[in-house]
Amino acid sequence: MLAADECERAGRFAFDHLRQSFTLARGALRILLARALGVTPEAIRFSYGEKGKPGLAAATPFRFNVSHSSALVLIAITSDCELGVDIEKIRPMPDLQSIAGRFFSGEETEALMSLRPDQREAAFFRCWTRKEAYIKAIGDGLSAPLDGFAVTLDPSLPARMIHLAGDRTAAGAWNLHDLLIEPGYAAALAYAGERRPIHQLPPQDPAALLA
Repeated sequence: MLAADECERAGRFAFDHLRQSFTLARGALRILLARALGVTPEAIRFSYGEKGKPGLAAATPFRFNVSHSSALVLIAITSDCELGVDIEKIRPMPDLQSIAGRFFSGEETEALMSLRPDQREAAFFRCWTRKEAYIKAIGDGLSAPLDGFAVTLDPSLPARMIHLAGDRTAAGAWNLHDLLIEPGYAAALAYAGERRPIHQLPPQDPAALLA
């Protein structure tokens, strides 16, 4: 059901597990979008924004975003607004402070290092996924500086945008949600506008989804 350019892209991966992951993710994305649009999975056509953000080529209100980490793929679909998702496997970060100092805002780094040492790795990935979800929602890719805006990361605070380039009013137009996917992973969803209810499916076996 994949298009020629997707097969070509899959073939460029050097490792079989990465090729398989991309192929299964695109197949699952096509099936979910086909259900929403009422078409066959192979009928789906994708377009790409200036910075490479994928979308649907057909005129439709539906929007989607995809993220990969380790053995999981996260797919989000909505209508009438751009969205972004990010998922990361939580893993040991011996250079956590230096990476935070490079990519996080000063207040985020300060908040991170104020936590107990046993809370910092989860908080780091909580912050990272919230920031990446926003970057993916606006479609700016790597051109948007991660330290130019701030999000909450303290486990006692709800997920929210603190400011965008110092503008707290603009930050208030954005919604952030943490997504509980699997133990050992952090995941987040970002979108602008009115806060929306979220319908979250449990993790799916790709073999069952593609059957």
